[in-house]
Amino acid sequence: MKLPTFILKISFSIILFFSIAISAQKKTIKVLFVGNSFTYYNNLPQVVSAMAKTQGLIIETRHSTVGGSTLQNHWKREKGTQTRKMIENETWDFVVFNNHSLSTIKTPKTFLKFSEKFADLVRKKGAEPVFMMTWAYKSNPLMLPTIVKMYNELSELTNSDYVPCGPLFENAIKYRPNLELFHDDKHPSPNGTYLLGLAFYKYFTGKITANIPRNLATLDTNGQKLFLIFTQQKDADFLQQIVDEFPFKTQ
Repeated sequence: MKLPTFILKISFSIILFFSIAISAQKKTIKVLFVGNSFTYYNNLPQVVSAMAKTQGLIIETRHSTVGGSTLQNHWKREKGTQTRKMIENETWDFVVFNNHSLSTIKTPKTFLKFSEKFADLVRKKGAEPVFMMTWAYKSNPLMLPTIVKMYNELSELTNSDYVPCGPLFENAIKYRPNLELFHDDKHPSPNGTYLLGLAFYKYFTGKITANIPRNLATLDTNGQKLFLIFTQQKDADFLQQIVDEFPFKTQ
């Protein structure tokens, strides 16, 4: 039986609508993480990608990281960094900057100067800069007010977002002081990186984190499963609640 033309047109429109909707849901977000050991401990970029994949989303991540590096090091191509080359020669949606954890305290003017330089460069290349607000050291929680102050100043100076990792750490410690977020005095434990991953997942997607699994894996170059993070269910639930209930700007 031949269908009337108007029915065929409606059917085609419906199919096209759902095809576009599905395509939009599967949009790939490309993110470059720039920084130091705060980023590469426990493979934070891959953790963010793995979290997105469990929710049917695609966040492709790469990183340019060197232990102990500042954004000044990255800008001046010191310590073997290739950050500027990667920003200039490749296409990104976002570039996340993790400056040295003491830069807001010891070298605040330099912190602002090179953050602004990178923000300008990233925007010239059609991407958006995002800053990782670092956290206070385990032995010195009084670092955080200065860190928050400087990242707020940076946000106003560059009209850029930051992901409030420091305040999220502080909240988690406040409500579960015995939950270990630190590997040592400053680097994140697997729980700490899980918390960071949730925060960046929320920022990039605008979605709640409550359905993200407690254990995360990726595939190696041979297609074999490579485990990234293991957490206890009660800890994962708690960290998801910390992130979901903390108000901060998302995409």
